[in-house]
Amino acid sequence: MPAITFKPKQVIKRLLAPLSPRALDVMVKRYGLGEGTDRMTLEGIGGTYGITRERVRQIENFALATIKKSDVFKKEEAVFAELHELVVSMGGVVCEEDFLMHLSKDVSTQNHIYFLLVLGDEFKREKEDMNFKHRWIVDDKTSMKVHEALQKLFQSLSNEDLIPEGEIVAAFLDHLKEVGDTYKNEEVIKRWLALSKTIAKNPLGEWGVSHSPNVNARGMRDYAYLIIRKHGSPMHFTEVAKAISQVFGKKAHVATCHNELIKDSRFVLVGRGLYALSSWGYEKGVVKDVIVKVLKKEGPLTKKEIIDRVLKERYVKENTVFVNLQDPKLFKKTKEGKYAIA
Repeated sequence: MPAITFKPKQVIKRLLAPLSPRALDVMVKRYGLGEGTDRMTLEGIGGTYGITRERVRQIENFALATIKKSDVFKKEEAVFAELHELVVSMGGVVCEEDFLMHLSKDVSTQNHIYFLLVLGDEFKREKEDMNFKHRWIVDDKTSMKVHEALQKLFQSLSNEDLIPEGEIVAAFLDHLKEVGDTYKNEEVIKRWLALSKTIAKNPLGEWGVSHSPNVNARGMRDYAYLIIRKHGSPMHFTEVAKAISQVFGKKAHVATCHNELIKDSRFVLVGRGLYALSSWGYEKGVVKDVIVKVLKKEGPLTKKEIIDRVLKERYVKENTVFVNLQDPKLFKKTKEGKYAIA
């Protein structure tokens, strides 16, 4: 994606030239265009001048109008055209934070670009709400379709869903059938996904509902769940703790990790220190509990059949299963030589 060819600070310096000293000071404070990058509120600026917030708003609006009527503004047409072209190339609707960060990591430069967007008549800003982040729009029709598609995509997800990036892009495209093909590339689709506050990506690059612990992981248990799920098979708690430190950069003490795994119903102990996910079909219980469950479900079975079934759910030695079968209070041998519940 191309960067801008103009220098935002130099352009703004020229654009602010027609203003009176007080109007200039208000604009600098309001948009963080000076040495300090914090943008001041109307109340804050009013307090420094001893005037009302409404009076500050009038000065701001008058200053914006003055700039737009000036000859300097007309001379900078190419700058606004370039910015417009850039927003179009990034999808016609862009997340404000994403767009500014794309153009510069420097907060002061970002403030100057933001001010150019405010000045340009072709740019429309939509404020952050419950569903979407602050965004800038140059293509209303596409923007409306993108917003609708993001809402439909969110409604199709459950709290437990974790979807690889390729699949979420494909699912999103299914809801975007009426959008022009010029926008339908993966880079633009990802930028549109970034507009949403209800759908997000977790640190492992999987997408889901943003408030879900699978996406917004907040503690050891959530990190452990994501690690084991990504691994795809049971893991020893020491390996889980090690992976949490490596992947998430969080200090994960082995003992603490083990305690959290024990307490959470999402995890099942399936061997010595080995944990699997209950969502994989594992259930809590010792080897005897697993044998009882198998026999209740399938009826009498041979020793080998029972061992095979149990080893799918527990990482133990075959002899451990056989020893547990010898409990006469729980199990009995049939005339056919099979084992059944006593």
